[in-house]
Amino acid sequence: MPAPSSRSIGQVLKVLKEDFEDISISKIRFLEGEGLVSPERAPSGYRRYSDQDIARLRYILEVQQKHYLPLKVIREHLEKLDAGEQPVASGASEPPPLEPVVTPTPPERQPQAKRPINIPRRELLRLSGLSENQLSELERHALVVPRRGTVQYGRDALTIAVAARKLAAYGMDARHLRAIKQAAEREASLIEQSLTPHVRHRSGSRQAIADVMQLVLYAHAALLRSTITS
Repeated sequence: MPAPSSRSIGQVLKVLKEDFEDISISKIRFLEGEGLVSPERAPSGYRRYSDQDIARLRYILEVQQKHYLPLKVIREHLEKLDAGEQPVASGASEPPPLEPVVTPTPPERQPQAKRPINIPRRELLRLSGLSENQLSELERHALVVPRRGTVQYGRDALTIAVAARKLAAYGMDARHLRAIKQAAEREASLIEQSLTPHVRHRSGSRQAIADVMQLVLYAHAALLRSTITS
């Protein structure tokens, strides 16, 4: 039996709807897929959200709504909050503290750069929950690949592996993810072609690509959601 304080995704939606009218089950699942919240799974396979999970969701939605922060920055803020640090403000006002996860304290030094993830294949299997056959199939379709020139896997590989395991419960396999990858490749080409005439310096190009990519992700999620729910 789930703990008394745990809730289903439908119950969480009802709680958050009071303050965030645009929230949807698809949005909650998207944030989970991005690794920003990790609810427990009941023996039946359904998600069970704790009070801490709901607090994280509320924090994410609030900084998106009031501060327009991209997911990359929100992820960095959550990592700092989990470590007991206060994230550096990115806008006119400071993001709200995440309660009841931590009690933020003022930073005493400049925040360190986010370290990349470098994990071996065995660790990728353990963290993602994939079977050997499932991971091999993803690799065969070049959906999960090691970092260039290494045998270590990075953050994107882990994210895709976790998403693949969860999507398998809905009947989506590597063939479906391959179609998603092809769509992503077309979007990436579109972004690069669109930005080339506007960016002269390489450093500016990287930042512009990151900014536009985040906006495309927001638009993509909204278009996908409106298409499915319409």
